[in-house]
Amino acid sequence: MSVRIDGDKKGSVPAGARKVLRGPRPDSVPSLVGTAATFVGLLNIAAGIFPRFRASRMHAVTEVLPGTTGPFAAALALSTGVLLLLLAHGLKRRKRRAWRAAVALLPIGAVAQFLYRHSIVGVVISIALLVLLVRHRSEFTALPDPRSRWKALANFILLGSGSLGLGLVIVSVHPGRVVGSPSIADRIQHVMYGLFGFEGPVEYAGDTSWTVAYSLGALGLLTAITTIYLAFRPEHPAARLTEDDERQLRDLLAKHGARDSLGHFALRRDKAVVFSPSGKAAVTYRVVSGVMLASGDPIGDVEAWPGAIERFMDEAKAHSWTPAVVGCSETGGEVWTRETGLDALELGDEAVVDAADFSLSGRAMRNVRQMVKRIERNGYETRVRRVRDLSVGELERVRRAAEDWRGTDTERGFSMALGRIGDPDDGDCVIATAHKADDGPGEPGPYGDLKAMIHFVPWGSDGMSLELMRRDRSADPGMNELLIVAALQAAPKIGIEHVSLNFAMFRSALARGEKIGAGPVLRLWRGLLVFLSRWFQIESLYKFNAKFQPRWEPRFMVYRAHSDLPRIGFAVMQAEGFVNMGLPRPFARFSRSRQRPCAHLAKREAERPVRAAL
Repeated sequence: MSVRIDGDKKGSVPAGARKVLRGPRPDSVPSLVGTAATFVGLLNIAAGIFPRFRASRMHAVTEVLPGTTGPFAAALALSTGVLLLLLAHGLKRRKRRAWRAAVALLPIGAVAQFLYRHSIVGVVISIALLVLLVRHRSEFTALPDPRSRWKALANFILLGSGSLGLGLVIVSVHPGRVVGSPSIADRIQHVMYGLFGFEGPVEYAGDTSWTVAYSLGALGLLTAITTIYLAFRPEHPAARLTEDDERQLRDLLAKHGARDSLGHFALRRDKAVVFSPSGKAAVTYRVVSGVMLASGDPIGDVEAWPGAIERFMDEAKAHSWTPAVVGCSETGGEVWTRETGLDALELGDEAVVDAADFSLSGRAMRNVRQMVKRIERNGYETRVRRVRDLSVGELERVRRAAEDWRGTDTERGFSMALGRIGDPDDGDCVIATAHKADDGPGEPGPYGDLKAMIHFVPWGSDGMSLELMRRDRSADPGMNELLIVAALQAAPKIGIEHVSLNFAMFRSALARGEKIGAGPVLRLWRGLLVFLSRWFQIESLYKFNAKFQPRWEPRFMVYRAHSDLPRIGFAVMQAEGFVNMGLPRPFARFSRSRQRPCAHLAKREAERPVRAAL
């Protein structure tokens, strides 16, 4: 259910006389031009491939771009249609470079119309669209997205695969002109040869062979040109925290870090940051699939939050990114919605345990108590320490174990994950470890008696937030429960008063849906969540958190429009690691090895090699 949060409630953040900053919405002209580009691109691809389409009345619509009278014109229509499809999304997002490419492409289309079709109507329509683009050039001002040369490889694979598929269609849509009965292997070979400009084994009667050859050659040339362009254009990698940015954020957290349990996660080094004009507040974010995704509340003084939010929205508008915030608190949601006019959706609840009130006694804690006692009788012991108190060798073993015990190829986590252990400046982090000596003969394992670990990051001066849980697959079940109980019991000794555990999505729906008297809609919604839990651990995570009798703090997602929710949801899944659009693990490791450590981290590691970044 979408919840509109009123920022003028008594007791909330004081509301000043500030303008409402709305996110970049789809403008009518860019949206219309992008849709037209998609439609015309598809029509031109069809016109370049299917001979019957080229002779039909529908083909008159495709006169916006080159016609298909003759082999060369068919190839030109096909390649132009593909280019238009590639440009359509950028035009809808008001990208300046997409506008420039379209402006350059339309005159070519007009010339082709006149030379190959002698179509005055086609020339007029092309010029009309060109005039429309030039007249509304102020609408297309969005800056490019962060990019790297890996996109050249992605373009080659995707466009090459698309060209192979289109090529098979081109080779196969002339059954009456094919000489003999070529096999599928012959057709594929013909396409592969044709993409490189060579003659293949399939023969046609009449001018059809020239049409097929020109079309395949155009697809191959288009793939080569776009790949070369992406490979040699200036590289603009995704922004990362600089040394100065990180120092500023740490100063803000030292003063205001107790306000939000997710504050320390702003120090992930794969995030970018915008500061308020006064420098007293900041918003960290990552751009994923065109979504400018912030997590948690802004960092710093609440009175300066609106300034940081304004900078965030200005950045989103400049790049035509979709603004979104995931996991903000109720106070953060109030400020975001009031200052920007965005909406808020309650995502779930964060489990917070007050260390002073935690106890294993009582019927409610019976299952946890029995599990912990059973594991302790099996010979396991626990240790809870600050990171700075670990020895050199043990910290190295913990880092290697955390990497090797990861259950997936992708490092998961974004809003509640730091992505490193043992950084020189993260000495206040807390690690709880479980140990058991091996009973059997032989050499000890690579991690000694270490069997499981959990890692917490600071939450102000008297709190900590759960960041990571890893265990040896051969260890007894219940390692996570054992270590959380150990951390909660040891918390008062190390000055910790409250502990933030995992975030439980849609907790209230799961809790209310299983109670007596729940309506059919609520039961249906709970049933869907239980079904999705097979892949996303929605119900299991809620039940795991509930074992420790926490108090529940609601968390919200802030978004621009309901139509953006699917796109934002997909971006969140990418950021959290549930959808992996990157390179396979061996290549990803090679890529990370080239990027890390960054300059300021390398300097720290040289000075203090004991606590190198993970």
